[in-house]
This record gives sequence, C-alpha cells and structure tokens, in this order.
Amino acid sequence: MSVPKEIRERVERLREEIRRYDYHYYVLNQPLISDAEYDKLFRELLELERKYPELVTPDSPTQRVGAPPAEEFAPVEHAIPMLSLQNCFNDEELEEWDERVRRLLGGEPVEYVCEPKLDGLSVELVYVDGVFTVGSTRGDGRVGEDVTRNLRTIKQVPLRLFPLDGRVPRLLEARGEVYMEKEAFRRLNAERERAGEPLFANPRNAAAGSLRQLDPNVTASRPLKIFFYALGRAEGIDIRTQEELLTTFPKLGLPVNPLWKKCRTLAEVKEFYRELLARRHELPYEADGMVVKVNDFAQREVLGEVSRAPRWAVAYKFPAEEATTRVLDIIVQVGRTGALTPVALLEPVEVSGATVSRATLHNEDEIRRKDVRIGDWVIVRRAGEVIPEVVKSIPERRTGQEREFKMPERCPACGGPVVRPPGEVAYRCENLSCPARIKESIRHFASRRAMDIEGLGEKLVDKLVETGLVRKLSDIYRLRKEDLVNLERMGEKSAQNLLDQIERSKNAGLARLIFALGIRYVGEHLAEVLAEHFPSLEALSQADYDELLQIPEVGPRIAQSIVDFFKNEENRVLIQELKELGVRTEAERPREGPLSGKTFVFTGALSAFTREEARRLVEALGGRVASGVSRKVDYVVVGADPGEKLRRAQELRITILTEEEFRRLVGR
Repeated sequence: MSVPKEIRERVERLREEIRRYDYHYYVLNQPLISDAEYDKLFRELLELERKYPELVTPDSPTQRVGAPPAEEFAPVEHAIPMLSLQNCFNDEELEEWDERVRRLLGGEPVEYVCEPKLDGLSVELVYVDGVFTVGSTRGDGRVGEDVTRNLRTIKQVPLRLFPLDGRVPRLLEARGEVYMEKEAFRRLNAERERAGEPLFANPRNAAAGSLRQLDPNVTASRPLKIFFYALGRAEGIDIRTQEELLTTFPKLGLPVNPLWKKCRTLAEVKEFYRELLARRHELPYEADGMVVKVNDFAQREVLGEVSRAPRWAVAYKFPAEEATTRVLDIIVQVGRTGALTPVALLEPVEVSGATVSRATLHNEDEIRRKDVRIGDWVIVRRAGEVIPEVVKSIPERRTGQEREFKMPERCPACGGPVVRPPGEVAYRCENLSCPARIKESIRHFASRRAMDIEGLGEKLVDKLVETGLVRKLSDIYRLRKEDLVNLERMGEKSAQNLLDQIERSKNAGLARLIFALGIRYVGEHLAEVLAEHFPSLEALSQADYDELLQIPEVGPRIAQSIVDFFKNEENRVLIQELKELGVRTEAERPREGPLSGKTFVFTGALSAFTREEARRLVEALGGRVASGVSRKVDYVVVGADPGEKLRRAQELRITILTEEEFRRLVGR
C-alpha cells in the first residue's frame, strides 16, 4: 500500500521542525518551544514512522538510539590523516614555534586562532549530501574505529546538516572532540558507586569508554557532548580560514566551542592563554591547554607537517596538577557488591590544593599496566579534580627494596575465596555474609538517598556488625533499645532517636527501597524508573528478563542483574522479612490534592524545611518529588548554594521557585 502524499509531506515537515528545534536547543542553547510542544511533535513523528515504516530514514530524529549491540568495531581509514599536535610548555617554547612559523612563511603577516584544548576523544564525522553517514575515532591517525551508531546518540550531533544558501555540501568531513562535562562526570561516577560499578578515573576515560560501547543504548545513557574544530575533505563548500570554519560550522548545525579568539600578535596569544589558565577551574569541561592554529588555510599548506604533526598548530599546555610521592603500602577495600579495589597508601602530598594520602589503583590490571610497586615513587593527580589517582610509577628511582603487589586469594575481610568473573576486571568476594560487604550494604541501605536512617553512621554500623546485632539488612528493623544502650557512647536518648529514625524509614517509598537493596547496576534514577513501572517490590521480583527489557532505560546487563538478584534465595528471604517487619514494599498511591500531577525537584539548602519535610509536604498535597531534573519536572525549588540542577532547569525552561514561593504554594 502506497503512502499518501499528505503523510509523506507531514513526516518531512515534522523532521525539519524537530531538526530546527534540536539545533536551537542543543547547539544555540535557545529553546524555541516548550518541552510539551516538542514532545508532542516527536510523538507524532514516531507514530507516523511506526505506521509507515517505509518512511523511516537514517537521518530521522527518531533514529538516534535503539540499534542492536555490535560484535566489534570495524576499521575506518581517514582520507586525510588526523594528525597529533606538538606541545609547548612555556612562553619561550611558544616564541620558538612562532619564529619558525614566520620564517617558513617568509616573514609574511600571520594571524592565529586560539581555542581551549579539551581533554576528550577525537572523532571524524562524514556527511554526504548533508546526511551523517560514517563516524570514527582518531585511532592511530590513519585508521580509526567505526562508532557511527554511538555518535548518533549524541544529541548535539546533527543527523542532517542545515543548508547554506539553499544547498548542503556534497561532502564534509567534520572533526571534533567528544567529551563529558565535569559535573556530569561526577554524577555518573556517583551513580556507578551507588550501583556497585567500577568508577571511571576521569572525564576523558568516561567519554572514551562511553563512546566505545558495543551497545549504543549504553552510550545513549551517558551524558556525552561534542565540539567540532577542524575539517577533513570538503566538496561543495569553500572554507578558507579557521575563523570562517568556526563561524560556518554552527550554521550547518555543528556546535563549536564559543570560547575562541583570533589573535593578530603573539602578545594577544599569550594574553588569551593567561585568561584561559585563570578560568581553568571554572570551565564546565576538562581542558589541559590551549591550541594555537595558523588562521589561513593557504598558509597551512605552505607550512605542511613533520613527524605526523602539523607545523601550523601547537598545543600550549597548562601546568600539570600533579605531584610526586611514595607508595607506603597497597591495601584492598571490599565494596558491598564484593568488588575488591586496591588502594595506594601514600606519603601525604598536596595536589590541586588538597592533601592526598590515599589514591585508587582501580584494579590489578591497572597496577600491572602502570607497574606500580609498594615502595615506589609515583606521580599522583586528582583525576577530574575529584578522585586521587596514581598516574605512573618512576622506575628510575627504585632502590631494589620495592615489592610487587599481588591480589589476595582470600578476602581480607572474611577470608572467603576471591574470584575474577569472566569478562570483568574486578576480583570479587562471593561470600554474601562477608562482614565488609554487610557493612557497606548497611551503610548504603541507610544512606540519605536510600532509606535515609539518620544516626546509622559508619562507626555505629561497624559496632552493630562486629557485635553480631546486625548480620543482614532486615536485622536493622529488629534492633531494640536494650541492644543499643549497651553499645559504647550510646545513651538512651540516642538509642531512642535511632529507633525512631528506623521506624520512620519503613515508609521511605518503593523507589528508595529498590535503590537501598543495592541491586548491581541499579542506581537512584533507575530505581525511580522501576518504581514507576511496577506497583510493588513483589511485582518487580517476578518480572522476567524480556519484560524488563521493554523498559527504555533497562539494557541487557541491567535486566540480567535484576533477574539474578531476585533469583537468589537469600534475597527473596530478605524481602519477605522486610515486609513482615513493616517496611512498605508497595508503591504509594498518589494522593488527590492541589499538586496532583505535579513533579518537584529541590536543589540547594532550604532554611525552613529539611528535604524530607519538603518531600512530605509535596506528597501530602498530591505531588511527587524526583531526584533529577528532566522534561517531566514541573518545578525546581532553589535554596542556598544551588547545584547543577539549577542550570539544567534553566536550560529546560522549567519553572524555578524560591523557597518563599514554594512556601506560599504549599500554604506554609
């Protein structure tokens, strides 16, 4: 059956509109319509393509995600090699480079364009007749890996270019940097930590690991962004300078870093470098220097390249935020999922304004790759300015007294066997009763974002486990006052306060309970998603693999982890015990009230309420409280020192309330 003409025309109009709205939203940061209007258009296009699948095209806005996992990445040869850059580290080296450029150009005038050097992953995207066809990593500069399907999931990547003067280039090879913003990296690592997954070392590793996923759905779940900065081959478009490239690319729909400057003198280059260096920590992304490029492409042809690096560009690196210290010992920490993580104990040293005495070594493979030994002198840095990390060892300073580290065959906490599951880098203790695992599980269960049991801190958890009062999570709800008052530094009042908090936590809600159970790969956000799909913990426990995969944010690995968790007999017993002890395992039906159907998010410190009090107020009036900002949120309530959620709310044009406005809304 042929598709009616009016349907074809409507589909094309919808695609053009959505592309334009995406461009204004993701590239220009200037939304043209509300989220509700956008969602309505997108759903209409989706329904028409489902009804008439022959209309689906690779460049349709609906085709960003959903591709099946690949078995491997195919090689892609770059028509023009993607060269690496020479580095310079001080003004003298920059001046030498400038003198060489001017000498090779015969003393003719030269202009430079300066841009921040992002610490991400270089890629090339090929557009044929305006349509994105192939995307690849830099690789060795000549051959990269085909990551087309993953690049399609990045919302800033246009699947079709906008026309210039009514035409699109016949061929355009656009080169850019895929990166992850620092705040997004922190959120991702916090989510992975809560889900029991290994942490990424820094934003660059997170971006590279996310882009090189065989399953595009995993890539789509990661907060990746891209800036374009260079050109490969081009046909049907004439770009003659870097300045022209940086002003033309956005018109085509290709985002560029707005923080660039054309400099007519070397003094201006140095001044812009000092400006970027001063703003380094304010930038939302990791930048390790500034790239200085000859502006004129014709001059670049004259300058050429040497040793696989262009003579017409140089990376003026920022001073490294690293320090040298010595490894006193390497210990092993056991997490709640049983993962064993080696940690270096260091001679205290100041790095990026903080004293560092411990640094992660991630896993045994990393220790072997970096050749780190006990007693070694090493270089450490605060990766992503958050997690202290050992960068490398300094073998030249060895005395012969250093000792190689070996992962223990027995768990350091319980003495149980340690195994390395196939395909994983982490060793794990498989003893579910391991004291270290139990302690970490209880800390997670009682944490603020889980069951929020105030007073059940690290030291008290240690005492409860070591005295045998708590051997599993359900034992928390069996604690009695007489048990607690016998513990050191625990008076009657403190004991009663804790018991009150434990009692209150029974009504924390289904989403918090799912998160608190510590199911591997199930973080806070996903717990909320599951609570929206299933009416009770029992219903979730009975869901099979295929049913879980129907949920958009649940991939194969997560689905299998959930199924495996509820297959475990100890976990089934635990859930039954929690229910019998009065923990609410069903989703609470939304109350009817003036805030029915409204979703709130809180950010910053509130002066008149605690977060929990504010949550209860909203729920009592029929509304709900979410943990993260999304298009489904109606109000973001802002207290003192708001975080990233405020910026995200402003981007999404969500109504922002002061605490006073919130109080008036809820009648307080």
